[in-house]
Amino acid sequence: MLFSVPMNDPAKLLSILPDFSHVQVLCVGDVMLDHFVYGSVERISPEAPIPVLKVNRETLMLGGAGNVVRNAAALGARATLITVIGDDEPGLAISRLIKAESGLDTSLIIVPGRQTSVKVRHIAGNQQMLRTDRETAEPILPEHEDRICAAFEGELASAHVVVLSDYAKGVLTPRVISRICAAARAQGKLVIADPKHVDFNRYRGVHILTPNSKELAAAAGEPVSDDQSVERAAADMLQRTQLDALLVTRSERGMTLLEQGKPALHLATEAREVYDVSGAGDTVIAAFSVAIGAGLSLAGAAELANSAAAIVVSKAGTAVVRASELAQALKAGKLRGAEAKVRTLEAALDQVATWRARGLKIGFTNGCFDLIHPGHVSLLKQARAACDRLIVGLNTDASVKGLKGPGRPINAEMARAIVLAALESVDLVVLFDDQTPIELIEAIRPDALIKGADYTREQVVGGEFVTAYGGRIVLAELTPGQSTTSIVDRMARPTP
Repeated sequence: MLFSVPMNDPAKLLSILPDFSHVQVLCVGDVMLDHFVYGSVERISPEAPIPVLKVNRETLMLGGAGNVVRNAAALGARATLITVIGDDEPGLAISRLIKAESGLDTSLIIVPGRQTSVKVRHIAGNQQMLRTDRETAEPILPEHEDRICAAFEGELASAHVVVLSDYAKGVLTPRVISRICAAARAQGKLVIADPKHVDFNRYRGVHILTPNSKELAAAAGEPVSDDQSVERAAADMLQRTQLDALLVTRSERGMTLLEQGKPALHLATEAREVYDVSGAGDTVIAAFSVAIGAGLSLAGAAELANSAAAIVVSKAGTAVVRASELAQALKAGKLRGAEAKVRTLEAALDQVATWRARGLKIGFTNGCFDLIHPGHVSLLKQARAACDRLIVGLNTDASVKGLKGPGRPINAEMARAIVLAALESVDLVVLFDDQTPIELIEAIRPDALIKGADYTREQVVGGEFVTAYGGRIVLAELTPGQSTTSIVDRMARPTP
């Protein structure tokens, strides 16, 4: 049963987030391995007029349908992926990546001789230089179609929503789509598909399609450039294909939702800064489907998916959006301001990956920062001058109490975090509950580790770890006579 959520009401949308843990998404489609090769270009090859990429790191991520279920799980839902891979190393890599993700189940159908789809992107700084694809895109054989459908029918009863992630790599044949839709409709399950084929009649039986504007234009046979042309093309496709709705993603123009018998809903983009659109469509269909599975109306689910898209395009690679990030964005009402700088460690690591992909150096410092004073401001300015982006590890209330005694902290952790985040020199704030920030340091791997000059290099927690991989320790000058303890002592003295 769907329930209505008023538009422009973040509090109502926010209230549904905890229910995602009860949602089961069943996804069938083309999985692929996204391989990112990062480096820098410092010279032109003497062999040909081409740049030489000096590689400094590589990452592997789930792509295609794998990215859809990964996004669904990141939002807190349970997700099951049914797909086909080859008996090759990329197929094994996909299997390992899926096992490493919590909240994911799979039916991986291995086809000997079939090449698992791999996309390799070569990136210098923040510029993608080259993409190479290796794949088998021929339709799967009838025997493998039967195995896909059998696996689907075995999982269908527990699913709240069905997602077809079609990348035109051969898994979602017309026969597979037809059988999946028939089985889903027989059990009253909603089917949502991300199309890649020009002929939308291929998806007859699907309830909702989520094309981008280019795909919609190709299917409708007419240009799509503004709200009116999108509405016209979408209405035409609804009539032709007997869909219940179309959710059209329109890049910088946001999204348009058109339901049968209802006026179009146009959602403006919320993105403040676009860095990488890789996999953004996967995030949209995952967030949209999870929200519908949790009971949101199509309009409410579209708004939530629009917020998720705004977050994911600011990240590097085929990234995911977590429920905590989405909650923070909805609570703030916009993706900016001091509160937006306070992140969980997982969200901070996503941001660090984006910064590093741009070639930026990461600095880290930590403390209780109970009463912000000029000494703190000076230390943080010096810390920011030693890097391109500064992350501050902030002791939680429990941690401060353990370090300073039962009378501290003076200010609660979120009050301290927001004051810190409001400072221009601070880019992110991450709370930690331990007595030392060593776990944060090991996860973030900062290029510069900054502490006050009242420490020696040997005393800096994490210093040995950071210098071992080539990072540096920076000891900032202290402002004489400035400390929270001295301020508290002065406040406790009787007034003359």
